[in-house]
Amino acid sequence: MQGGWERAREVSRRMAHGVADAGRASLRASKATASGTARAGKVTAKGAQKVGRATRRLTHADGAGRTGLGRLIELSAGNSASDALVTVALASTVFFGVPVGEARGSVALYLVITMLPFALLAPFVGPILDRFRSGRRYVIAGTLFGRGLLCFAMAAAVGPGDLPTLFIGALGVLVLSKAHNVSRAAIMPSVLPADITLVSANARVALFTLVSAGVVVPVGAGLTAWLGSAAVLRIAMVAFLLLGVAAVRLPRHIDSPDLEEEGAAPRWRTLLKVGPTVAEAVWANVAVRVFSGFLLFFLLFLVQDRAVPWLAATRSQVAADPFFDIPKTIALLAAAAGLGGLAGAAVANWTRNHAPQLIVLATLAVTSVTTVLTAIFFGLWAALAISLITAFAQELGKLALDAIVQREIGEEVRSSTFGVVEAVLQLAWVLGGLAGLVLSLSQSSTAGLVTLAVALTAALAWLLVSRIKHARAADAKLHRQRAEAAAQQPHQPHQRQDNLDPTKPLTNPNG
Repeated sequence: MQGGWERAREVSRRMAHGVADAGRASLRASKATASGTARAGKVTAKGAQKVGRATRRLTHADGAGRTGLGRLIELSAGNSASDALVTVALASTVFFGVPVGEARGSVALYLVITMLPFALLAPFVGPILDRFRSGRRYVIAGTLFGRGLLCFAMAAAVGPGDLPTLFIGALGVLVLSKAHNVSRAAIMPSVLPADITLVSANARVALFTLVSAGVVVPVGAGLTAWLGSAAVLRIAMVAFLLLGVAAVRLPRHIDSPDLEEEGAAPRWRTLLKVGPTVAEAVWANVAVRVFSGFLLFFLLFLVQDRAVPWLAATRSQVAADPFFDIPKTIALLAAAAGLGGLAGAAVANWTRNHAPQLIVLATLAVTSVTTVLTAIFFGLWAALAISLITAFAQELGKLALDAIVQREIGEEVRSSTFGVVEAVLQLAWVLGGLAGLVLSLSQSSTAGLVTLAVALTAALAWLLVSRIKHARAADAKLHRQRAEAAAQQPHQPHQRQDNLDPTKPLTNPNG
């Protein structure tokens, strides 16, 4: 009996030692984990600081830090990243996610429901912004605070599936986002350094906004899969509220007094007479934007229907898994479009001393030529090339158009002009998308691309003829003004000859 008690005590002692050893091992593992986490946090913080310093050097280069352009670029990048979070969080809904696998009627309904209300509201945003020119910082901050509140409402509506709230919130986010972009474009001349052109300044903003959105999209997708859409919308809400505080702290000189000039033309009458330079740039961008919307949905449904050469061979082979299948093709086309947008912003930053009018016409000409070549040599690489060049032309042409509006339009109606331009371009994209849906029914790449090639070439020819007519009219007006000025000037040489008439005696003024 005593031996049994001793064995039991020995077993208990060993178990206690084992538990103690396990506890010490667990404590050491916890300390090691905490130490590794701390080291990883320090490394991440140092990396973030280095990235922040490098970004600050880029955004504040060439005097942009002194004028406030650098802070505006950083604010725009944060705005773009937050919008990307909202888009990713709502990607599974009908409002932000294009139903690519559904019938064409569903996609057409998507275009009408999601884009047309925004396009109809956009023209009224500009006049409102023009009424508050003395408080532009607070207007920009208001667009950010408003989107933060809408994200809070949409986060609460995601769980129960409150579709009306989601629709109204998504539409509000779109309108306020466009109002933010219109306000930013209107104040660009106020923060422009002496060594940077308007095209280059707009290009810098576009580069940072595209890069920030491209970085945030995969991060937002991972967070949505991990935490859910509601949590990501709440993260976007916090981001928008912080950005609103940063907008209030923008330089005060971006605000201008709300002064109405006496005898000035009415606001809407002024918008209808923007001048031939702005009108030419707008029409060229409309043509490119129509083609952009057309190409997106036209190629999308051709790929879905396997009506393209690299997928047509496997149309009857259900079990086949070619390297370039439908998801990979769509991913490649999306990557080409994203790369084209970045290239357009980079080239716009490089074209410092080139006239934006020539840039706009050049983008339309390049798009027309590329469309003709793609219609002739259609294939996977041609589709990738035209997707890249279309996105390139759209980005570069839009940046040049912004510079033209900022230069040619007075400050009193600049925001209104930007609002109208944005609405026209959005409607052009929607109409192009609807045309792409219709022409994709033919399942012929040649028919659709030839149709658009003819339309783009006709638009380019019309703009060139209009430019020649305006140039001739301007030259004729200049010659007429010079002739009238010459006719009104006194004949000074003849008066001098009269004073030197030899029949009159010469008198010495000094006596």
